Amino acid sequence: MDKVIILDFGSQYTQLIARRIRELKVYSEIVPYNISLSELRKYNPKALILSGGPRSVYERDAPLCSKEIFKLNIPILGICYGLQLIAYLLGGKVKSAEKREYGFAKLKVINNKELLTDVNDETQIWMSHGDMVVSFPEGFIVTASTSNTPVAVIENRKRKIYGVQFHPEVKHTIDGRKILSNFLFKISNLKAEWNLISFLEKTIKKIREDVKREKVICGLSGGIDSTVTALILQRAIGDNLYSIFVDNGLLRENEFQDLMRKFKEKLHLKVIGVNASDLFLEKLKGITSPERKRKIIGNLFIKIFKEEAKKIGKVEYFAQGTTYPDVIESTSVKGPSSIIKSHHNVGGLPSNLKWKLIEPLKELFKDEVREIGKKLGLDEEFVNRHPFPGPGLAVRIIGEVTKKKVKILQKVDKILIDEIKKAGVYNKLWQAFPILLPVKSVGVMGDERTYKYVIALRIVESVDGMTASWYPMPHDLMQKISSRIVNEVEGVNRVVYDITNKPPATIEWE
Repeated sequence: MDKVIILDFGSQYTQLIARRIRELKVYSEIVPYNISLSELRKYNPKALILSGGPRSVYERDAPLCSKEIFKLNIPILGICYGLQLIAYLLGGKVKSAEKREYGFAKLKVINNKELLTDVNDETQIWMSHGDMVVSFPEGFIVTASTSNTPVAVIENRKRKIYGVQFHPEVKHTIDGRKILSNFLFKISNLKAEWNLISFLEKTIKKIREDVKREKVICGLSGGIDSTVTALILQRAIGDNLYSIFVDNGLLRENEFQDLMRKFKEKLHLKVIGVNASDLFLEKLKGITSPERKRKIIGNLFIKIFKEEAKKIGKVEYFAQGTTYPDVIESTSVKGPSSIIKSHHNVGGLPSNLKWKLIEPLKELFKDEVREIGKKLGLDEEFVNRHPFPGPGLAVRIIGEVTKKKVKILQKVDKILIDEIKKAGVYNKLWQAFPILLPVKSVGVMGDERTYKYVIALRIVESVDGMTASWYPMPHDLMQKISSRIVNEVEGVNRVVYDITNKPPATIEWE
């Protein structure tokens, strides 16, 4: 099977490049930028992509790959920092731009052959750079520019080396898919052979071979990721899987009871339910730091899993539903990416965890996980559930978490979800949820002055969670939701709407 290797120079979009390539049915893997040439050759790549990154090529200790990669005689595409690196390593010049270019730009196509075949002139692209190429290497031509960046695309068609200053992998770049497709099929002559069925079959086979007859516990959160993880393991090892679902007091209203019934009756999972809501709320008392919350919750989950494991007997493995976005936003596993935040199922695990870890979804994005869920028999309602964070409502309550605040947010969440489902927009959205802010505002209700909490609504559209756009909710629906919240939920007198895209914001507030 043809394979594309991506060298990770630290871009927050590196995994998104891999996702886009797999979307085009070509297999891709990510490796560190400083991989040795001998190791790289073992992958037998048919093409190479150099990712973006937050550094400058001329900085001391900047991440640089070996110039020997250009002797592999395979097509190479550099994206953003990757373009600058190609120019720098091959004798061009890069310098700090007078004006940083971040956000939307228009691409002026100078030559629309090869990489830019069928790409429209003045097409919208997404820029994110502070440096620029001012002198390109011998043998290259400039095939596109922007108003602020004269060298936006370079091509050496003889050596099949290409570079773009923008990000074709994000959905904000309108013709990004065309550009990647041109590189994969027109330039590299790859075959579209990769699919999720073969991934699922290989994953089940590998788990079966690794685990054999050992026991595995799987932490269920109630979301699609952990549920699909449990179903994969159920296919692989049957009754040796023990799923544990913990009520941490931070779930949606009545969710623990509803999901326990579904897990047992519909999915036929062997599930152990643990009510630990009082323990979690007690440990979170007085804690306001988002990272502290995540660490505390993650450690409590592990403590409970260990206690339950003792009752089960000898347990060798622990499984969880970690996905690509969890990994990239928590820590750089394969490259020098900047840490945005930790996730409870990544950053909350203790370093001395005695179990061997199973994370069958850690190379997948949410939409891929959903597709696998369908193949494993999950119904549409469950597959289309919006993502819900492992730490639950704790990261949607800004500041200290209390039982009273949880109750408020549960009621608001129910109103929001009910109304967007009634309006028929739930399945069009990536996520819709309320955030309880740590401030109170003055209001007037029933001719009396009130001083109550503020709720922010975060509703976004996305394909994979790596980038997202705020949803322009119809005003009548917005008004209905707001009116119901302030009239039906005691403790709230104001509702605001978050209109920030990702990037620059993340989807969750914490």
